[in-house]
Amino acid sequence: MTAARSGPACGRPGCGGGLEDNYCNECGYAAPATPHTAATDPSPSGRAGSVTSTTSGTGGNGRPSQRSSTRSATGTARRGVGGGLVDVPAVPRIDPASALLIDPQVAEDKRFCSRCGHPVGRSRNGRPGRAEGFCPHDGAAFSFVPKLAPGDLVAGQYEVQGCLAHGGLGWIYLAIDRNVNDRWVVLKGLLDSGDADAMAAAVAERRFLAQVNHPNIVTIHNFVQHFDRAGTPVGYIVMEYVGGLSLKQLLEAKHRPDGTLEPLPVAQAIAYAMEILPALGYLHAQGLAYCDFKPDNVIQYDRQLKLIDLGAVIRIDDQLSAVYGTIGYQAPEIATEGPSASSDIYTVGRTLAVLTLGISPARHGAPVELPTAAEHPVLSSYESFDRLLRRATDPDPRRRFRSADEMCEQLNGVLHEVLAIEAATGDSADRRLAPVQSTLFGPPRGTFAPGLLLQPSGPGQPDPVQVAAMLPLPLVDAADPATRLLLLIRADLEAGDREAAASMIDELATHDPDDWRLDWFRGLTALVGDPEGASTAFDNVYGSLPGEVAPKLALAAAAECAGDGQLAQHYYALVAHRDPGVADAAFGLARMRLQAGHRDSAIAALDRTPQSSSWHVTAQLCAVQIALMRSRGVKVDKDKLGCAADRVEKLHLDPIIEQEVRITLLTAAVELPSPRTGMGDKLFLGCRWERRQLRLALEQSLRSLARLTSDADERIRLVDRANSVHPRSWL
Repeated sequence: MTAARSGPACGRPGCGGGLEDNYCNECGYAAPATPHTAATDPSPSGRAGSVTSTTSGTGGNGRPSQRSSTRSATGTARRGVGGGLVDVPAVPRIDPASALLIDPQVAEDKRFCSRCGHPVGRSRNGRPGRAEGFCPHDGAAFSFVPKLAPGDLVAGQYEVQGCLAHGGLGWIYLAIDRNVNDRWVVLKGLLDSGDADAMAAAVAERRFLAQVNHPNIVTIHNFVQHFDRAGTPVGYIVMEYVGGLSLKQLLEAKHRPDGTLEPLPVAQAIAYAMEILPALGYLHAQGLAYCDFKPDNVIQYDRQLKLIDLGAVIRIDDQLSAVYGTIGYQAPEIATEGPSASSDIYTVGRTLAVLTLGISPARHGAPVELPTAAEHPVLSSYESFDRLLRRATDPDPRRRFRSADEMCEQLNGVLHEVLAIEAATGDSADRRLAPVQSTLFGPPRGTFAPGLLLQPSGPGQPDPVQVAAMLPLPLVDAADPATRLLLLIRADLEAGDREAAASMIDELATHDPDDWRLDWFRGLTALVGDPEGASTAFDNVYGSLPGEVAPKLALAAAAECAGDGQLAQHYYALVAHRDPGVADAAFGLARMRLQAGHRDSAIAALDRTPQSSSWHVTAQLCAVQIALMRSRGVKVDKDKLGCAADRVEKLHLDPIIEQEVRITLLTAAVELPSPRTGMGDKLFLGCRWERRQLRLALEQSLRSLARLTSDADERIRLVDRANSVHPRSWL
C-alpha cells in the first residue's frame, strides 16, 4: 500500500511516498537535495517559510497531543569537540537578521489542535487553510499567526525584529535588548494562551531554567509579559541568541554527488554527542530531564555546541505536568513511566542514528526501527557503534546506559575505535591515538600466550586457564555493596575453584541481575571447559560496554580457545588497531594470520607493538622467527634475512638472547645458496655478505654464547659446533 503524499514525491525508483521534513514517509530515507533549502541556505535579506518538525506532548494523564517546532541558526565548529580527536568542519557566523523569516507561516501539514491533536487549518476545495479559527472536532480556538510584529517593544525593553521559527510552544522571535548594549535576544511565547498545558509548560520553563547554568546550555535572561492585540497577557521567555547552525541543518547541508542527502561521518556525530552529553548530565544532576533532544535542538556555533529550546525541560519527579517530545526520538516508556535520565539517553541514541544512518526518525507517525548491521554498511563497518546504538535505544530503560557520563565514556572508546578503523582502511590519516584509560577494568594481569609464536611446529592454542588468569578484572569500589562478593569471586577463580565462583556469581545476581560484571565472571569461569559459553557471556559484556577493550580481547581469546580462528582474528584486530599496546591482541592477531598462511601480515601485526611496550622486544623477536619460517612453500631469501638482521640490530637485547638470535640468522645465511651475490656492499650483522665472513661471524657468536652459558654440556656442544663451522684453510 502506497503512503499518501503530504509533500513532493520521494523520487526513488519504486517508491510512491511523499517527502516530510526531507525524509520519505514511505521508504524512510533522506530526500534528494534541492538547489536551495530554507533550513540551510539563509540569504542576506532573510528566509522564506519555516522549518518544522512534529512534536508530541503527553500530560500527566498520558494523553498525547501534537505540536510543531522549528529551529534556525548559524555558527562555527570547535576544534576541541570530541576531545580534540575529530576535525569538525567550521561553520561561519552570519548576521542574526539574516535568520529572520520573510513570510512566517506554519505549514498546513504541521497544524494541529493544541487540545485534541486533530488537524486544523487545512486547505479545502482549493481554498488555503485558515491560520486562525476553531477546531472542528472540539471547538478549541487555534492561531498560528505571530502575536508580535517587527517594531513591537516587549516589556519596554525588547524590540522585536521578526520571527525566527515556530516551535512546540509557539512562535520564536528575534529581538534587540535596548537596555543592555543592544544585544540580540530570543523571545519565546506560547502556541495558544488558552492551552493550559502550554501555559503550564512555559511557567515550568521559567521556574526551572532560572537555576540552569552550563556552558553548553542556552542562557535564560528574563521572563516577561506582554499584552497581545486582544489585551490578553502573554508570557515570554527571554533567552540568549545562539547564532549557529542546528545539527539538523548541518545534516541537510551534506549532499552526495547524485544529489541525495549524505549522513554525517560517524566520528563527527560521536564528537557532537560527547560534547552535549555533559550538559544533559548536568540537568539530570539538578533533577531535570530535557525530554526533547534531537538534531533540531543542538546548535553549533563559535567552536562549540549548545542545547537550545528548553521548553520541554521538566522535573523528573513531576507526575502532573505535560511531557513534550518528538515522535521518533522520544522513549517508548514516557507515556507510562514519565521522563528520566534513561529516556534522555534514548533520545541521544536516536539522534546519533538519524545523523549517521540517513534514516528518518519516524514514518507514518511511528518511530523507524534501526536497521540491522547486515542491512546498513555503517553498522557493519563499526560494530561497536552499532552495539552502542542498540544499548542506548533499548526498549527497556533498565538496560540502557545508566547515566549521561557512562554513555559519554563509552562513546569516547567507540570514537577511538572508529578512528582506528578509518586509519586501517585508508579513510583517514594513520595516527597513534593515546590509549583510553578504562575506569571499569584494571590492566591485564599479564600476557597469556606470547611464546606460542616461537614454537617450531607453528603457533599453538592458548591455555584457557592461563587466559582466565591473565585477562583484566573489573575494578572494585570500597563503597560498592557488591565489593565483598566480587573479591570472593576473584579469590575462588584464582584458586581454581570454579564451582564456588559460580555460586558467588549467582548470589551477586540476586542483588543486581543487570550488572555486567556477572557476565564477565561467568565468562572467566566458563573459559575452562566451555569456551562457547564464555563467548556468549563476554558478548553480553561487549553489548553493555561497547567502548571497552577488555570484552573484545576476551571474545577473541574465547574464540581462539574454541577453535574459531576467523572470529578470533576479527576481535584481535579490533583491539590491536585501536590500542597497539595490548600485547595479547598483537600476538593473537599474528597467530591467527600465520595460521591462515599470511606471514607478512602476521609480521605487520607484531610491528604495531610500540617501542614503549615491555613486549616490544618479544614482538620483534617473534617477527624474526616468523621471517625465518620455511613452511607452506615459502622460501627464506636474502632480502628477508637482511630485514630480520636490521630488526635485531635495533634492539637492546640480553647478551645471551642476542647471541642466540645472531646464531639463528647467521646459520640461515650460511645455508643460503651463493651468499656472495645479491647484497652489494650491504653488511649483514656487521660482516660482508660472503660465505667465509658469515662462517667466521657464526663461529664467533657460538664461542661467545659458550662463554656466557653456565651449563657445561651446553658449553661443549657450542664449542664443537663453532669448530665445525670454522672456515677450512689449505695452508
